[in-house]
Amino acid sequence: MMILILFTAAAMLLTGCGQGEAKPGNSQSEKLQVGLVLDPVGLGDGGFNDAANNGLAKAGKDFGSAVETTAVVLKDLPSGEKELRRLAENKTDLVIAMGYYFTEMLPKVAGEYPETKFVLIDNNLPNLKSGGNLTCVTFKDHEGAFLAGAAAALKSRTGKIGFVGGAEIPAVKNFETGYAAGARYINPKIEVFSNYVASGTEGFNDPEKGRVLAMDQIKSGADVIFQAAGASGLGVLEAATAQKILVIGADTDQSYAVPEPQRGYVLTSILKGVDTAVYDVIKLRLDNKLAGGYVVLGIKDSVETYAENDINRDLLAGIKPRLDEIKEKIVGGEIKVPVYE
Repeated sequence: MMILILFTAAAMLLTGCGQGEAKPGNSQSEKLQVGLVLDPVGLGDGGFNDAANNGLAKAGKDFGSAVETTAVVLKDLPSGEKELRRLAENKTDLVIAMGYYFTEMLPKVAGEYPETKFVLIDNNLPNLKSGGNLTCVTFKDHEGAFLAGAAAALKSRTGKIGFVGGAEIPAVKNFETGYAAGARYINPKIEVFSNYVASGTEGFNDPEKGRVLAMDQIKSGADVIFQAAGASGLGVLEAATAQKILVIGADTDQSYAVPEPQRGYVLTSILKGVDTAVYDVIKLRLDNKLAGGYVVLGIKDSVETYAENDINRDLLAGIKPRLDEIKEKIVGGEIKVPVYE
């Protein structure tokens, strides 16, 4: 059973990031109670949050009567700590918080409720010991972005490509770093335009600004654009495909995020495996195997890859062998993808 709350009141081996052991279920129910807390961008972003919710829904369907899932969309950032605490007070067995928004508040709340398991997905918390009630799951976004950069360079005719990030934070800068490196692996002389919607997390929820930035890059000659901008990226997708410019999506397969006549201009999307991560931590908690510590997932773990479907298969055909070769070289260590520092 899955419940969606709009909060308006004010199989991998995952071993995680620090702070007790709790048994699944509680005094009110034998079901494992799972709460997924989404950032204020909410559902309908066509990417990160939608992917997380898909993983939650799949777990609810596959595990049936063993779990009860609740998805919570925050009204704003200040409401986050209160909502995390509310879930813990209600004896939620597993609380999954999605992304950068929860970095400061989650360790505090987790320390107050040692019987609840907490998971932070897509950001790390420093100096935490393994074996506790807090697990951090992050992704090697630079590896997936390297593939995006290689694909963009292989398809570009102008020798100019673009990147639009949501917030100018390390997690997104990692996308930019990998993207530029992948492009220059193919063409050392390629020009890469980079722009950010905002310096802070508000940049993930401004599709109009994303559209404007994409148009600026197109006017400067970019003929392929990669977006890592959350809901703002929907504006990038719209602008690029409307201008018949190739675009690369992020987190989920975004071929279907644009009107049908424009879908042929979505070159591919870099799949992050957010849905898989959410699903797997629920399964591990259900099996009493969610430990605590740091988990980093990448191409080797089959969670960072490029999307291929009936829409883009012909578009990718000429470059797919090269992309697969690059994937193998990354896994084998022959290609060392740089990380933002």
